[in-house]
Amino acid sequence: MLSIHNFSKVYKGGKKAVDNLSLEVEAGDIYGFIGHNGAGKTTTLRAIAGVLDFEEGDILINGMSIKKEGVACKKVTAYIPDNPDLYEHLTGIQYLNFVGDIYSISKSEREELIKKYGDAFEMTSNMGDLLSSYSHGMKQKLALISALIRKPKLLLLDEPFVGLDPKASHTLKTFMAEMCKEGSAIFFSTHVLEVAEKLCNKIAIIKGGKLIAWGNTEEVKGNQSLEELFMELIEQK
Repeated sequence: MLSIHNFSKVYKGGKKAVDNLSLEVEAGDIYGFIGHNGAGKTTTLRAIAGVLDFEEGDILINGMSIKKEGVACKKVTAYIPDNPDLYEHLTGIQYLNFVGDIYSISKSEREELIKKYGDAFEMTSNMGDLLSSYSHGMKQKLALISALIRKPKLLLLDEPFVGLDPKASHTLKTFMAEMCKEGSAIFFSTHVLEVAEKLCNKIAIIKGGKLIAWGNTEEVKGNQSLEELFMELIEQK
């Protein structure tokens, strides 16, 4: 579903944010991407989503290159950044209909999915309110709903649990598992290691722009907790 081949990103000034990263995310995977601040997680996610140019390597989504077939890749991908920018002059339902129009979601399917996810995230009563009146958590929920109604083949999430209350976090985990059972793949960054350990069948740990551990969660962490492994790896020189 997602193949990253020798991806590197160098910013102006010569800073190498990601260094020769290669990774495979298969259909059905819930893949956790873990690292300290500045390790290269967001840079990688933005490159996969096609919102950040890069010169070295390639990224394939469903067999298509994000460089050469960007529009086709974006049709099957949904990306939610850690602080989603929404059109605050729209109401919640206007925003979801806008997304539905862009991705050609039929009226009947759109209404069904908006109700399903709106009710689950307890947002239905706020759909007529302007986004400018939403709290950060409400904006996060609406952004997630806008991604879920598209039924993406690949869902990219940058720190998705930040700003969500415990109930909404549980709801999101349930829908993530549901998506993967239906054949989609999820690749997400998180600092919440307990969540990654319980939720992800695969994990990758990045340090200073380089992958230092990756694979099946149980095999990577062995007999220790993910937190213990992470602290051990990032403290190594």
